[in-house]
Amino acid sequence: MKYFKRFLPHFLAFFGFVILSLVYFYPVLQGKQIAQSDIIQYTGMAKEQNDFRQQTGEEPFWTNAAFGGMPTYQLGAKYPHNYVKSLDGFLRFLPRPADYLFLYFLSFYILLSVLKVDPLKAFFGALAFGFSTYLIIILGVGHNAKAHAIAYMPMVVAGVLLVFQKRFIVGGLLTMLAAALEIQANHFQMTYYLLLLLIVISVYYIYKLVKAKEFKNIGITFVVFIIAGLFALGANATNLLATAEYTEFSTRGKNELTIGLEGEKLENKSGMTYEYITEYSYGIAESFNLIAPRLFGGGNAEKLDKKSALYEMFIGLGAPENDALEYASQAPTYWGDQPIVAAPAYIGAIVFFLFVLAMFAEKRKVKYTFLVGAIFSLLLSWGKNFPILTDFFIDYFPLYNKFRAVSSIQVILELCMPVLAVLGLYSFFKLEKEEQWKALWKSSAIAIGIFALLFVLKGMFDFSSESDAYYKQVYREIGEPFVKALIDDRRAMYTSDLLRSMGLILAVFALFWLFTKEKLTQTITVTLVGTLMVLDLYVIDKNYVNADDFVNARQVSEPFQPTEADLQILADKDLNFRVFEPSQQMAGARTSYFHKAIGGYSAVKPQRMQQLYDYQIANNNIQVLNMLNVKYVIQTTDEGRPIPLQNPNANGNAWFVSNVKVVQNADEEMRALDSLNTKNEAVVEKEFMKKVSVQSFVKDSLAIIKLEEYKPNYLKYTSQNTNKGLAVFSEIYYPKGWKITIDGKEAEQIRANYVLRALEIPAGKHIIEFKFEPEVVKTGSSIALFSSIGMLLLLAGGIYFEIKKKE
Repeated sequence: MKYFKRFLPHFLAFFGFVILSLVYFYPVLQGKQIAQSDIIQYTGMAKEQNDFRQQTGEEPFWTNAAFGGMPTYQLGAKYPHNYVKSLDGFLRFLPRPADYLFLYFLSFYILLSVLKVDPLKAFFGALAFGFSTYLIIILGVGHNAKAHAIAYMPMVVAGVLLVFQKRFIVGGLLTMLAAALEIQANHFQMTYYLLLLLIVISVYYIYKLVKAKEFKNIGITFVVFIIAGLFALGANATNLLATAEYTEFSTRGKNELTIGLEGEKLENKSGMTYEYITEYSYGIAESFNLIAPRLFGGGNAEKLDKKSALYEMFIGLGAPENDALEYASQAPTYWGDQPIVAAPAYIGAIVFFLFVLAMFAEKRKVKYTFLVGAIFSLLLSWGKNFPILTDFFIDYFPLYNKFRAVSSIQVILELCMPVLAVLGLYSFFKLEKEEQWKALWKSSAIAIGIFALLFVLKGMFDFSSESDAYYKQVYREIGEPFVKALIDDRRAMYTSDLLRSMGLILAVFALFWLFTKEKLTQTITVTLVGTLMVLDLYVIDKNYVNADDFVNARQVSEPFQPTEADLQILADKDLNFRVFEPSQQMAGARTSYFHKAIGGYSAVKPQRMQQLYDYQIANNNIQVLNMLNVKYVIQTTDEGRPIPLQNPNANGNAWFVSNVKVVQNADEEMRALDSLNTKNEAVVEKEFMKKVSVQSFVKDSLAIIKLEEYKPNYLKYTSQNTNKGLAVFSEIYYPKGWKITIDGKEAEQIRANYVLRALEIPAGKHIIEFKFEPEVVKTGSSIALFSSIGMLLLLAGGIYFEIKKKE
């Protein structure tokens, strides 16, 4: 009975999280699924891979459906012995996306419990974290990997705190499992940001241990973290090793070109460009969106009502009421510094107030680690708007230049501030009455003072956006009144949301005041404050992610419908030709869903294919399309109807060349493509020509090379040639994992034409086979198996010792 009473509040919290996750995303109970834009793109990219897996039961690890060909390591590849993924699946037992929301709640609740917060306050604190607007909106647009990684962050922090609290066994085990789950979520940018927070926390605790001369505990702590980290990494070894291998060939790897599109010299040799990294930089003033949601207009498609100036403008122009309301429901009111924003990153006015309260009420100095973490992430989220810090990190901090959208580091703030808010709520009730009054008045004065300052600053803003000039141009006659109405609505939203946040803070102040006057009990006060805190966020969230975003499950599993052009192309039964859809450029996966495309949608595109597009395809170099075996180009008529144009000059799957142009470097190779006759010539870098026995070839006019069998991970060709020849294959060169044989004897490929494979083939008749059998998967899987067994033994041993210790 004692244990039942002890754990009952936790069980109630657990079931509360389940129920609220399902209530918020209630359409999942009707069998519907949320239409997530990023997941739609992923579905297009992964179609060939998933179809092959379903048909054969094999994992291809390679797809030809996107970017001409690439590994599937970042497309949901399933690896052997990935038992951490099974554990994750067990924890995410709810339908998506309710599963991620549940994880938000559960993980944060564990962190607050480690910080000794009682269950009721921890319950509301977990809800406040999970309903933070940014964490909800990323579920709406389909940033599932990001949400997944964020969800495990609090659990990792909880494990680390337990270790520093000298609960080495429990803390070490929790750190190991949570870190393994965090890494398995496969969003390394979020995990990287988490490591920055852990560094801040570790510096504080190590300073304490050094000050107390507890050097033995420092040693034990480091040993525990090393063991936990090694096993967490080992259990995810396959994905980590495969990702590390591929990254070097992606847009995040080293750039070998030194000459830009306009002939300028490129200075950036590794990582992404400064402009790309900092494109999404949070505006300094825009950061006040954290405490008043629509100060900078909310999102790029804000839903306005009949009271809006935009609605009145359309009515004044004679538009029917329904049409005017529809126009106003997608209003581009956002006027901040970022290119596009789906919703403001609102953490809650009450969360902010309680965060300030924690500075006066919470006595434990651990609060300063979360405060530093919050401030640190806020400063870094400003990106190019705060170049002193950003430039330092990009230039000198390891791996920082591998990640874009620096504004997303605010996820650390969105973890730290709710933690401090709940600590403020928890510690307030631990104070003497006189201290409660002091803490309450000080925090209220600071919070209200900030909002008063924002009212004063209102006169300094013109509420205009850089995109307003575009609207004036596009909408022509109504452009001026349209922008004027937008500015009026932006100004109105600024004022109304400031008043809203101030009203919420005053309401919480009143509840605390009633408690100090003994008009309310602590339980009722916490319940009312917590409910108000969650409702504040819930109401804002529903503006951006709601039941309207859910559709029939089939629309999610089959997001693209074939056009007449697609059907005509699909009727062509030739093996492995490619399709180019110029309207998609290199940023859409619609083509990949039906065909083998040269474009696609990925945050880690193959770098050379992206460069080939930028330097050649975008400049209409038909010879490059020919060498990529682009048999069809889907063009759009003036009426918007897609039509398939057949390219009769496509080179086919493979061909022999008669001339090889040898160049010194990547710049020369790219320039050579400007005028290369790809059917008869190949351009090869000097280092690759060392692998070829002769430097010139005599092309037999009757020589043939033909693709006989095709699978994503297996290609079989037959060739016949009276002379030794160099064959160029319309397949993307990737030096890792491909096993190449000629008549069963191992052969070595070289890179030709900047992105393609080439192979020296002896005279006569031969069978050439390409098999994708990546060693990195075999090695990683062995490490993962060993690590998983080790984790299981450590878990069993840890549980045994904890039980014995209690006895």
